Amino acid sequence: MILESPMDYVDHESFHVRDARRKIFEHPDAVPQPDTSWYRPLVDDVIGTRPQTSSTRSSVVLTGAQEQVIFIQYNYSRFRVAGLQQRIGTRTPTAKQTKELIDWYRHSRALRDQIAETNLALVLAMAKRVKLKDVDFGDQISEGNMALLRAVDKFDASRGFKFSTYACRAILKSFSRQGMKSTRYRQRFPTEFDPSLESSNYPEERRQQDQKEQADEVKQIVLDNSADLTDVEQEILHHRFGFDAGRNGKPLTLAQVGKLIGLTKERVRQIQNRALLKLREAVESRCLPRTERKGRTNGWSISHN
Repeated sequence: MILESPMDYVDHESFHVRDARRKIFEHPDAVPQPDTSWYRPLVDDVIGTRPQTSSTRSSVVLTGAQEQVIFIQYNYSRFRVAGLQQRIGTRTPTAKQTKELIDWYRHSRALRDQIAETNLALVLAMAKRVKLKDVDFGDQISEGNMALLRAVDKFDASRGFKFSTYACRAILKSFSRQGMKSTRYRQRFPTEFDPSLESSNYPEERRQQDQKEQADEVKQIVLDNSADLTDVEQEILHHRFGFDAGRNGKPLTLAQVGKLIGLTKERVRQIQNRALLKLREAVESRCLPRTERKGRTNGWSISHN
């Protein structure tokens, strides 16, 4: 598992000096371990499931110097894992390499957990500051915790800033994305109780209307060539999905399209998939923020009557 996922790290000049390991881990003062006994009760307090008797006063607050120490140690551990991954490559590691790889990986995970647990109060503070109306508080806390972990992985302590400054911004941005996503889904799939819906086929009518609007939008993109399709891609989509009633309006099979334009069935399928990918990107560019377009891999299909 460790060898399958390349290890990222934030580089530092101290990693490349002589006797780096001893200087990084033996010379600095020890960083205090966090006490997270307050966390679960305080989350329950905010949700309202128990009396408000807890506080974050028992949590550890690190100085700037202590943050420098632990982040350098964390990234050095990841640096060593990345170095071993590069040296081993696709070969089977030796027993010594295996032990060293696992030891450094476990050490990096332990330091990451320590940093995150030390800063759990940031998530609660930001969640209280930005309470999302349409999001369960527990889900909001989970999203904040994931943002905190991502911030730990990306933070560069050598720049001299406090981690809380960087992490709070990352957590607030994750809440903003979560709120936008929830609002968009609630608008598309309303959940408020409406007695009339119990005796009607409104959900089915709404689904059919959505499908029709989506199909019309995709059809218009093809007709206007807003997705920058090539001539052969347009030709195949017209035949496969019956966009043009003048061409009899009935969809043809891959084999039929291949015979019509002189290509093999497999080649038609490849060109069709490439064209559908362009259409998906064109639709997403209209409907989704730029940050949510990146990394989307789920396929989608064109429906037609």
